[in-house]
Amino acid sequence: MPELPEVETVARDLRGAVVGRTIGHVDVLHGGVIRFPLPEAFAAGLTGARIEAVDRIGKFILCPLDTGDELVIHLGMTGHVLVVASPSEPLAPHTHLRCGLDDGRELRYDDVRRFGRLLLGTREELRAARALPPLGVDPMTSEFTFAQLDALLRRTTRMLKAALLDQGGVAGLGNIYVDEVCFLAGVRPTRRCHRLTRRERQAIFDAIPVILRKAIDARGSSVDDYRDVWNAQGSMQERLQVYGRGGQPCFRCGTVLTRTVVGGRTTVYCPRCQR
Repeated sequence: MPELPEVETVARDLRGAVVGRTIGHVDVLHGGVIRFPLPEAFAAGLTGARIEAVDRIGKFILCPLDTGDELVIHLGMTGHVLVVASPSEPLAPHTHLRCGLDDGRELRYDDVRRFGRLLLGTREELRAARALPPLGVDPMTSEFTFAQLDALLRRTTRMLKAALLDQGGVAGLGNIYVDEVCFLAGVRPTRRCHRLTRRERQAIFDAIPVILRKAIDARGSSVDDYRDVWNAQGSMQERLQVYGRGGQPCFRCGTVLTRTVVGGRTTVYCPRCQR
């Protein structure tokens, strides 16, 4: 699933491509990924609207419109947002939405597995309808502080990885970058949060923005389906230290990396470098 760095890359690309553009025609080809409102109302609400900005909270892209509504995009596991030069360009398989822009280009959304979601409405409407879940602090904002993370970790007995994956606490972290954060911090993702020392909690806090910034600079990790707005891959997958490398030697010490499962997610760590 695209995580914060991948979604941030898409948001930045969209910001340069669509802000200030007015949406002309809206074609809903498959309504399954439109979660709120109904597809007909979704298309009607987008038609003629001008995109004022492109923001991001966690793994959600939010595009305020001049109508007062927001177009919200969650990529799920296999969702892609593309900007193509002309409506005549061939459609990607499983394209669900086409939005013509006033500069002649087209904004498209495709999603093979349909776990993504498209929403339209005010923030209050979307939350009231439970279409937009409650999200915790975005770790790339000033609201993310050691005090906030420290309190989050000290009050739970869950494993560290499970706590960091909870979008209600820290919004945007996922399977890839939690493994990488834990490796950089030298803490096993299987540790119980309430047993972490203050030094270990500080190390986790310090590692989160470092890993996320590196991944954003690399335009994300294309380990599966992720592509940016121009259908290009990221390169962070070439720099991952532990994710997806279970059974292989640690780059740092040579010890065979341990593969286990935490919260239903495959998890990899170094039994020597991480305590």
